[in-house]
This record gives sequence, C-alpha cells and structure tokens, in this order.
Amino acid sequence: MAGRGRLVPTLGVVAVGTVGYYLYSAGGNPKVAEKQFEHDAASATARVKSDLPGKGKEAKLQGEVWAKQAGAKLDHAVDDARATIHETDAKLGAKMAEADAKIDHLKAEGIQKAKELRKDTDKKIDEFDTTVIRKTQEAKSGIASWFGFGK
Repeated sequence: MAGRGRLVPTLGVVAVGTVGYYLYSAGGNPKVAEKQFEHDAASATARVKSDLPGKGKEAKLQGEVWAKQAGAKLDHAVDDARATIHETDAKLGAKMAEADAKIDHLKAEGIQKAKELRKDTDKKIDEFDTTVIRKTQEAKSGIASWFGFGK
C-alpha cells in the first residue's frame, strides 16, 4: 500500500512533465503539441512493434520449429504405441501357442486314458463273459447229470 501512495504522485509528475515538454517544444501551441505527441506515440509504437520478437519471419520460423517439435513428439508417441502393440501381440501369440500345446497334450492324454479304460473295460467284459460261459456250462453239466445225460 505504501508503494501505491507514492506511485500516483510520481505518475502525475511524469504526466505534467511530458505535457510541459510538448508545449515548450511546440512554442506554447496546444494543437501543435498534440500533433507532435501523436506523431511521437505512433513512431514509438511502430518501433516497438518492429522490435518485438516473433514478428514476420521470426514468428513463422518459430511456428515451424514448434510444429516440428510437436510432430516429432507425436511421431515418437505413435512409434511407442506401435512398439507396445507389437510387443503385446508377440506375447499374446506366445501365450496362445503355449495354450494350444497344453490343449493338445491334455487331449492326447485324455485319448490315451480313454483307450486304457476301454481296454480295461473290454478285458473285464471278456473275463465276465468267460466266467458266465464257464458257469453256464458247469450248470448245464450239473443239470444234465441229474437226468443222466452228463459225463
């Protein structure tokens, strides 16, 4: 707040000094002083505008530099994304091949166990059939011997 209190009177002194300068240089004629002030203000504005960085070619060149940098960043991001996709695709392919191998192994193992089970079942059925035939023959011979047809 203390700085603001000194700023207003200082600006007032500068304004009064500027008005005094232009009135003195114009010989006391306010119209001429006003025209001279406008001329000086216009030339100062033009000088500042010409000295500003980014004017004309500089702005164009800076824009091209920024565009190239942005393009390079975008290209880098796209390349990274593509690399990640290819890496993920390769990993996925390896996992799929591994899963296919496991499926083939389990399938072969299941078929082998089914064959063994069928073989065991066929053997049990043959043993049962043999036992039934043998027991049937024994029963027939026993019944036939009752009636005198036996051995």
